[in-house]
Amino acid sequence: MTQLRRFEFSAVDLDGLAECSGRMALLINAEGRMSPAARRLNRLTKGALARVLASDRWQKAKTGEMVTLTYPAGLAVEALDVVKLERRGTAAEARSAGAALAVATGTMALTVVAESTARLPHLALGLALRGHAVVNHKSESSEAPATATILCAKPDETSKAAASLLAVGEGVAFTRDLVSEPANVLTTEEFAGRLQELTALGIEVEVLEEARMAELGMNALLAVGQGSAAPSKMVVMRWKGAEGDPLALVGKGVVFDTGGISLKPGPGMEDMTMDMGGAGTVAGVMKALALRKAKAHVVGLVGLVENMPSGTAMRPGDIVASMKGDTIEILNTDAEGRLVLCDVLWYAQQHVKPIAMVDLATLTGACIVALGHENAAVYANDDGFADAFLKAAKAEGEGAWRMPLGQAYDDMLKSPLADMKNIGGRPAGSITAAQFLKRFVKDDMPWIHLDIAGVAKLKSASLLAPAGATGWGVLSLDRLIRDRFESKDG
Repeated sequence: MTQLRRFEFSAVDLDGLAECSGRMALLINAEGRMSPAARRLNRLTKGALARVLASDRWQKAKTGEMVTLTYPAGLAVEALDVVKLERRGTAAEARSAGAALAVATGTMALTVVAESTARLPHLALGLALRGHAVVNHKSESSEAPATATILCAKPDETSKAAASLLAVGEGVAFTRDLVSEPANVLTTEEFAGRLQELTALGIEVEVLEEARMAELGMNALLAVGQGSAAPSKMVVMRWKGAEGDPLALVGKGVVFDTGGISLKPGPGMEDMTMDMGGAGTVAGVMKALALRKAKAHVVGLVGLVENMPSGTAMRPGDIVASMKGDTIEILNTDAEGRLVLCDVLWYAQQHVKPIAMVDLATLTGACIVALGHENAAVYANDDGFADAFLKAAKAEGEGAWRMPLGQAYDDMLKSPLADMKNIGGRPAGSITAAQFLKRFVKDDMPWIHLDIAGVAKLKSASLLAPAGATGWGVLSLDRLIRDRFESKDG
């Protein structure tokens, strides 16, 4: 697994600025008002900093952008990045500035001269996440994680605040690494093994094998994996940082999706290693909660399967019985994620007895057609719960858009042979998938379904992520838990 940049927080040492190595960033407001450290750097660079602040380029720079002095005279660093950031700017502005520094700095050591600038923990988070390189399997040895030293007025206080945010960053990194793994490495067994390692952080982990799931009647989930040599599993992770009934997070973990007998086209099938993105996000949230010692009771449940074509695979036309007891006519074996989720959702309600549930899945291509790669689709049966999540997602800068549910969409799932079909046809494909899942949510259970097919992995970089797996949802769900489910005692 890859590591985030490592941070140290120290008091400003004016006499030591000239000897810093690697790269240096100076945070300064739009007016260009020089702090004591800025004045020292201006003297060391023989007035070059003052010339930057008087330049048109500085005046035209937006908040979070920078002007760079390369190999500045009087300093040992290779570059001095002058970053425009107000002393009391917003968290989003600080994260953006950190992300810009990550792009400019790469893996070099970095010294950030921040002094009394607020929001430094958010700058550190932006720097860590945008600079995070996901796991790869290149033959050369991986480098040690880069370091950053932040020079500030209150290093102990800032370090403590940053630790909580960077713990969430570690959860994001965990998700990204899981989503980036190839399917021959991240098998169902390997995935379960990595989740079992979370016990070292205080998370209780239980792995349900196929025999136990068969006893429970989880035949919809088992049908998806029956064509694969890899055993299907369900992993239950419990973080009990508070008393009371838990929030349940449910994730789709299809480690590879060929489509089964309803085989996908060959071009692009390699991307189906990310079809476990929902389970990856759940895992990342659980790790974040444990690392920051969240005062919340949260249970994460993930169904781990592989959808393969073989002589034992489920077929179009098969009818399977879910754990709930409802029967499902399989019209398309590539609509498999909902079969996994429906049984895990029902198990959660029967055995975990949560106060609310959120499920996540890279569920439908129709979601991408509807919303592109800018927003996840949000479905919910409770307006207040949905609004709370959308507020959290907006605060964290993760795109999310609420979509409709309704009886007309539910009617599209009617089957002449079973209680329902597993698809409703081409129209409203993401909505009918959500409507399918809603059938497995009790009427009094607040529930949100997040279709993250368009946001879990991107071909180009976003603000806080390089190209590839994004870890979308870890930040938003952690914020939701902080705001709505975490104990405020103490």
